[in-house]
Amino acid sequence: MAKETKKETVDLSIEEKLRNLYQLQTILSEIDKIKTLRGELPLEVQDLEDELEGLSTRIEKIHGTIDELNADIANRKHTIEANKASIEKYQQQLDNVRNNREYESLSKEIEYQSLDVELNEKRIREAKAAIDQKNEEIAHCTEEMKERRADLEVKKSELEEIVSETKSEEEKLREKAKALEATIEPRLLLAFKRIRKNSRNGLGIVYVQRDACGGCFNKIPPQRQLDIRMRKKIIVCEYCGRIMIDPELAGVTLENKVAEEKPKRRRRTASSAIPEEDNK
Repeated sequence: MAKETKKETVDLSIEEKLRNLYQLQTILSEIDKIKTLRGELPLEVQDLEDELEGLSTRIEKIHGTIDELNADIANRKHTIEANKASIEKYQQQLDNVRNNREYESLSKEIEYQSLDVELNEKRIREAKAAIDQKNEEIAHCTEEMKERRADLEVKKSELEEIVSETKSEEEKLREKAKALEATIEPRLLLAFKRIRKNSRNGLGIVYVQRDACGGCFNKIPPQRQLDIRMRKKIIVCEYCGRIMIDPELAGVTLENKVAEEKPKRRRRTASSAIPEEDNK
């Protein structure tokens, strides 16, 4: 069955291919209009969802940083306790020193342990300040997420309302487009879609208007216009690359310019050219 469909597609005449392409373009343009009705809402919804995801990831990272700071505080507290125990031990040993050398050595150890305690206490204070700052940042992000979620709900509601109004019509159009695509050979269909994607207005096939391309409005030479009307081959605009057809095949009736008749010049007769002599 698939082979038969493919054979029918290939066996279509150029005129039939062009007609099907133009019908497909008409349907796709209608779908584009429906998408235009939605405006920027889909993009706005996507942006809000991305922003919410980014804020959520940011909060997770902040929580991770806070956990690291708390772990660092716990380690430093443990170090401080060990330092204080060492200081107490060294102070007890000072009472039993036998010479100045031992005294100086123990005094230096006590001083070192005391400095280490001060340094760790300073780092703990800094870590606690950083945790407070991170908590404020989390609160700010949480409030921002709350606002973004409210905006997202409103945008989604608007989008769903528009989609519900146009969903059935869009589905019907897409079914028609799919049926038409099955009648067009894959290579031509691929080229048509590529042209549509690269064109600003989404037109992949246009008809000749006032001796010009209906897409880019550049003038088309008379011989090329004749080739288009002959419908013997696929012709594209040499300026924009769009496929071109004649208006009649597109089912469009263009208003013919009514040529203004130039007023005929009166020929001068011999009698009017030469004035009669007055009878004397």
